[in-house]
Amino acid sequence: MPVMHFHVRWPDASETRCYSPSLVVRDYLEPGRHYRLDEFLQRTREALGIASERVRAKYGFACSQAMDQLAEIESIAARFGETADAQVTVVAFD
Repeated sequence: MPVMHFHVRWPDASETRCYSPSLVVRDYLEPGRHYRLDEFLQRTREALGIASERVRAKYGFACSQAMDQLAEIESIAARFGETADAQVTVVAFD
């Protein structure tokens, strides 16, 4: 399966390089686009869930690395839960 990474910028201007075991993330996120925090979380949950299930379909087990990545994203996002109008920017894919 083709692995990809996507880079995001958080409301405090910090950046994270995120992992996906599938290119499906390209269907849910767009480089250069700003997302409300809740929308970003919904999109990444769906994309990484699908990516993990694609691994399960091919190899017989879900992708724990995709779920670990989602947990990291949710942990970082929790820091901004009380920030009014918090936005996340998708910087790039690689």
